[in-house]
Amino acid sequence: MVENDILNSSPPFYDFEGFYGGENAIHIAGVDEAGRGPLAGPVHAAVCILPRGERFGRLGDSKALSAAHREEVYDLLMAHPGVFWALGVASVEEIDALNILQATFLAMQRAVEALVCKTGIVPERILVDGNRAPKFSVPGVVDCLIKGDSRVACIAAASIIAKVTRDRVMDTLHKEYPGYGFDQHRGYGTKAHLEALQRLGVTSAHRRSFRPVRELDCESSLLLNITKMSR
Repeated sequence: MVENDILNSSPPFYDFEGFYGGENAIHIAGVDEAGRGPLAGPVHAAVCILPRGERFGRLGDSKALSAAHREEVYDLLMAHPGVFWALGVASVEEIDALNILQATFLAMQRAVEALVCKTGIVPERILVDGNRAPKFSVPGVVDCLIKGDSRVACIAAASIIAKVTRDRVMDTLHKEYPGYGFDQHRGYGTKAHLEALQRLGVTSAHRRSFRPVRELDCESSLLLNITKMSR
């Protein structure tokens, strides 16, 4: 199978790492994010390099797996000495200042830089889930793969790492801001979340640049000003 066949393939997974194996083996790093769409919380990006020939249970798009399966695969990845990974995070403040796309790119760049600092490994090939990728500080070739998390194992692994770590942050935010249900919807704009926003107001964990939050924030400010003027 030629390289383009792998890049343009459909599920199941193809052994991208194995394709570049042999005497001139190179490091293939998968990159994916979690948390672009929610109204609250940071955006996480992870990078992962898998050992050749290893299988890690039910790897796949993290959103398609149950929370229990994600945790199971995450634990397998964390326990394996041949798995190299790193995490990058962009805060709510950075999301509001930059926009979500640029903040996601920033998180991806931080993840790759952290991988190099943490392991000393500079990946020669970086595979990014989606159709756009940031400019990385390392000289490796960068490929974008639409639905890469369901096609290439190292991207799927990065997807799971990003998702599990972000979910744990949202669990912490749930304890800090009870009543919003962050442990359930993970910050996404569900009916329950929007109702909680209407009832309880906007928190510092919310992305004020996102339309539903911005509109509620403006309404709250207007109501506060009207109340002050009427006194």
